[in-house]
Amino acid sequence: MNIVVCVKYVPDATADQKFESDNTVDRVAVPGLLSELDEYAVEQALQLKEKSEDPESVSVTALSVGPEAAADAIRKALQMGADKGVHVVDDAIAGSDALATSKVLAEAIKKIGGVDVVVCGMASTDGGMSVVPAMLAERLDLPQLTFASVLGARGGDFRIQRDGDVATERIAASAPLVLSVTDQTGEARYPSFKLIMAAKKKPLDTWSLGDLGVDASEVGLSAAWTVVENTEARPPRTAGEIVTDEDGSGAKALADFLASKKFI
Repeated sequence: MNIVVCVKYVPDATADQKFESDNTVDRVAVPGLLSELDEYAVEQALQLKEKSEDPESVSVTALSVGPEAAADAIRKALQMGADKGVHVVDDAIAGSDALATSKVLAEAIKKIGGVDVVVCGMASTDGGMSVVPAMLAERLDLPQLTFASVLGARGGDFRIQRDGDVATERIAASAPLVLSVTDQTGEARYPSFKLIMAAKKKPLDTWSLGDLGVDASEVGLSAAWTVVENTEARPPRTAGEIVTDEDGSGAKALADFLASKKFI
């Protein structure tokens, strides 16, 4: 079985976020790391390998699209146990939206070849759109099992449980397919020292748009279907208002406050 897990290098949520002059996220000045939600995807890809009848015949490839620093996200996946990595890096990719990103990922998956399962996180922690797995399935003409909170697999048959707000769905499909998992599937493993050292010897290929046959005009900020027109820094936190209820007016004051903020 050939498994590709898509991983993204995102700005550290605890860092001071910045934007470029074109209103795109500054991914150079802000420290980055492997998206936490993608760690669950890596974990499930590794479990698929470990629980297979012949783990030695299963290969897990970590794939990422991003700037040079995005290689760190791939290295983290390799340290967790992935077998090899592929990094698509090209200056023209900067500013790409989900449509362009899914195209680059799809072409990279085709170039890897013979892929049975594409595993993704439910969303990226910087964008949070949750649409790339579905777009990948469409571009690759594969069935999709998305937002899995529980995952089961036997051979090439996969079953997931998807928990929604009003219903729980159980869905099945056969490989090849695209799979996305939520943080409910189980905690991601922490790389051991042995795995960290072994990761240094694992192959990590670097590809450009030219290697994938993708024209630069199809990606990047100029090809994006949405535009961020303006960004503003979050205002400093102000002191809250204390509501007392000495005369019985506290409930009304609280309700009026919530209504003024359009919470009720």
